[in-house]
Amino acid sequence: MINSSKPDPTDNAFWSIPAEQQLKQLAATLQGLSNEEAGLRIKRYGANRLNNKKQTGNLRLFFAQFKNSIILILLFATGLSFYLHDRLDAAIILTIVLVSGLLGFWQEKGAASAIEELLKIVQIKVSVIRGGTTTEIAAEDLIPGDIVLLKAGDVIPGDCLILESDNLFIDEAILTGESYPVEKLPGVLPADSPLSRRTNVLWMGTHVQSGAATALVVATGQSTEFGKLSLRIKLKAPETEFERGIRRFGYLLMEITLILVMLIFAVNVYLEKPVLESFLFALALAVGLTPQLLPAIISINLAHGAKRMAEQKVIVKQLASIENFGSMNVLCSDKTGTLTEGAVHLRDTLDLSGKTSDKVSFYAYLNSVYETGFNNPIDEAIRQHRQFDLTGCEKLAEIPYDFYRKRLSLLVSNQGENLLVTKGALINILAACSVAENADGSLAPIESVGDRIQQRYEDFSRQGFRTLGLAYKPMDSKTRIDKTDEAGMRFLGFLLFFDPPKADCAETINQLRELGVTLKIITGDNRLVAATVSKQLGLAEHEILTGPEIAQMSGPALINKVADVDLFAEVEPNQKERIIIALKKAGFVVGYMGDGINDVSALHAADVGISVDSAADIAKETAQIVLLEKDLAVLVQGVREGRITFANTLKYVFMATSSNFGNMFSMAGASLFLPFLPLLPKQILLTNLLTDFPEMTIASDNVDADMVSQPRRWDIKFIRKFMITFGIVSSLFDYMTFGLLLSLDVPVEQFRTAWFLESVVSAALIVFVVRSSKPFFSTRPGKYLAAATLTIVAVTLALPYTPIAPLIGFEPLPLSLLGLLGVIVMLYISTAEIAKLIFYRLVKI
Repeated sequence: MINSSKPDPTDNAFWSIPAEQQLKQLAATLQGLSNEEAGLRIKRYGANRLNNKKQTGNLRLFFAQFKNSIILILLFATGLSFYLHDRLDAAIILTIVLVSGLLGFWQEKGAASAIEELLKIVQIKVSVIRGGTTTEIAAEDLIPGDIVLLKAGDVIPGDCLILESDNLFIDEAILTGESYPVEKLPGVLPADSPLSRRTNVLWMGTHVQSGAATALVVATGQSTEFGKLSLRIKLKAPETEFERGIRRFGYLLMEITLILVMLIFAVNVYLEKPVLESFLFALALAVGLTPQLLPAIISINLAHGAKRMAEQKVIVKQLASIENFGSMNVLCSDKTGTLTEGAVHLRDTLDLSGKTSDKVSFYAYLNSVYETGFNNPIDEAIRQHRQFDLTGCEKLAEIPYDFYRKRLSLLVSNQGENLLVTKGALINILAACSVAENADGSLAPIESVGDRIQQRYEDFSRQGFRTLGLAYKPMDSKTRIDKTDEAGMRFLGFLLFFDPPKADCAETINQLRELGVTLKIITGDNRLVAATVSKQLGLAEHEILTGPEIAQMSGPALINKVADVDLFAEVEPNQKERIIIALKKAGFVVGYMGDGINDVSALHAADVGISVDSAADIAKETAQIVLLEKDLAVLVQGVREGRITFANTLKYVFMATSSNFGNMFSMAGASLFLPFLPLLPKQILLTNLLTDFPEMTIASDNVDADMVSQPRRWDIKFIRKFMITFGIVSSLFDYMTFGLLLSLDVPVEQFRTAWFLESVVSAALIVFVVRSSKPFFSTRPGKYLAAATLTIVAVTLALPYTPIAPLIGFEPLPLSLLGLLGVIVMLYISTAEIAKLIFYRLVKI
């Protein structure tokens, strides 16, 4: 057991310490830690996270509701008023601000908790040895002293010392910038070895490209090299277009607010109105103008959308990616498992003459049954196709598959004879062969049969079969192999695979097309297979662009070409990223769906990286969205939900920029010519609080079909035009209300009461107008939005007649005045409806 007096093992150069000594330092064994010891260590070292803070605490989240600088100034001024002026007014203002903060806190806390539960569904698991038994744990539960088992596709969960390795290659680009995988081996290195040459250790955040390893965890979380780096540079996810739009919208309102508030305060002081009251009035206006609930509303809306998407088996890892998901108009994907069943079958094993061969079948089985790299459908199909008696057979060594060689080699002993058996992409297998074996066992130079092999390959491809090559060579008594042994081999035959198309695939592709999303297939299969399968899937015949052709194209040429091509074949892993970047530069919002190690760079490059729960860890970690089923139909539902979420977020923005904004702007103007303040600060804050309640339910509102049918993008220019148009309409009726009240010569308290009623009721009811571009009577609002809005209208109308009315400065109004106010509100709603129809006819969203 480790006691707290021992030095932190991460302080030493553990790559220079023999494994046995490092195990002793960590009080660990090859049988792993006991569960009891693991429980003690997690308390000492903490969770294995780069940011070792747990979810924001309740107290911190509550105080975050008041971090807006204007609210802080308002609270200070309220405190000043408490001591120097009206203590009752100050207490009421403080109560309203606190209630508003509690509302935001309650909603954000619920949203954060919901997202935390969703993320648990797709968290990364790690294979470790605990108490002599292999088990899977969450990556964040990993601790120094754990023994981890790693395979191709796994993310390295902490800094580790290699104990055993088998043709292990690690992609360290995230840490070192090195684009090629680095071979890793057990051993001891000098303490002053630079990071990129520490070949006996594994770094957190890198991933296994190929091979397997057993390793000792030496450091986790912020104690790792990656953790230290992230602390230094304060890693932050790049800002999405949606986040950038929200920020710019906030800045726009803040600029208007600051100018207006300073002007109003200065003029009111000049007109010799009470300074403190004028200051509080100006600050209350600022609170009404600024969208201080915008972060809470967006969090609620996105979390609500994420929960709805989870019901459709789509897990959102980064909430801000929902907008990009909804605005996606190009989806790139491999066909395997997405458009096809994903259950690969071995159709036949053929010799050089094209006849079924038991020898080809047996050697393919030897190659697959002993393979220990990452799980893949090809080897599974071979193992399921036909099983052989392996008595007298033994695995001696393995060179795992990688995406550079495109081959998998096994050294096996078969009845005392050592054989190297290799399968892989046909062209890569032929490159390792010097001869081909005929059905009768005779050998022919590979050059003499090359054309025949190529012709058969093309024939198989035209039938839609994915065709691999198989080769072997005797190895005498050799028991170890490396990549140089893959030469001088005998070509033995062909392995024909097929993956039937999904029955409903054509319908799903058509649904994507109706949603404005173009499907582009990017596959490593040759152009003949890709074209045949595309035809089987019901896709129209399109121009095909191949990997070799892409390699010859310049960047600008590819950008000009990608829009017209929907089928990319024979594509190398690094070319996927190039295609994605070209599509983005061509003006598309690009989603990429991938689940393999070779998809990581494309997932990074895409606007929306999409993976599946069964994907390689590194692909799942890189993606922003994870599907619980590898099915395009699931994705279609996810796109719809993403667009609903984005549409409802825009509704809040429209609400904040229509009646609310117009009311505050009108009040600011009225204060310049009225001999009294049109509303007291506490009344302005109450107006703001009451109009916030319906907006909290916007996430559950119904959305028009036309808002879902096509991709939508954030458009700050459209919002500015909307704000000006509906702000003017709102202000027009506000000044009509002022004129009515002044002509009736009502007392100041009744003036404020009437203006308060008109402001809140009109701001609440305008929700039904601005929530849709269609006539408000033809589209049904969500039940929660309707209920909240009508409740606020009822509460507002009743408020002047309650016992608390005098505390707020309200008086009951005569029925005749209420009737006139009702007429103004109805005229306002009708005019706004007409303005909306004209606006959407002239301005396209």
